[in-house]
Amino acid sequence: MKPLILASNSPQRKKLLKLLGLKFTIKPSHVQELTKITSTCSALVKDNALLKAKDIAARLKSGIVIGSDTVVYLGHKEIMGKPRSFKEAKKNLKLLFSKPQWVYTGVAVIDVETGKIVTGYEKTKIFMTPLSDKEIDWYHKQVIPLDKAGGFDIEGWGSIFIRRIEGCYTNVIGLPMAKLFGILKEMGVSIV
Repeated sequence: MKPLILASNSPQRKKLLKLLGLKFTIKPSHVQELTKITSTCSALVKDNALLKAKDIAARLKSGIVIGSDTVVYLGHKEIMGKPRSFKEAKKNLKLLFSKPQWVYTGVAVIDVETGKIVTGYEKTKIFMTPLSDKEIDWYHKQVIPLDKAGGFDIEGWGSIFIRRIEGCYTNVIGLPMAKLFGILKEMGVSIV
């Protein structure tokens, strides 16, 4: 089997990919991401995932490269990525509590040898229960929000304020596994 390379340093994505039982290496991309929606949110996350995957693929002779990008979509062509500070993370959470939001993740897979590229995306609607300032401060003592789109997690402490989701759970974590499984099959990568 061709080597599998994850073009991300996200601990959440690493953990999810390990669940498949596949051997992979990590080569994080440091490419400049697009931050403005010019057409659709799905196009933005797919384009960013492809930028990351191409960045790593260009340095390799063989392998299957997986790129991914996750954002929270606020509507009206506005997105929320990773917060730059705890103050911004707190402000973001308050905004997210105000109404349901969409989490979009784009996935791009490149076969370095053949040049074949397959992209896709997933979206999941999240409904949150509001927290007080004190509860948000407590949450930020438990979880560092600066490496998470929207500044929250769903698989840990963040689960206490996420009432429900509509769509793919692993998409909210940062890698839609069912979508990735389908893309890997299309690329000829056998998981079983």
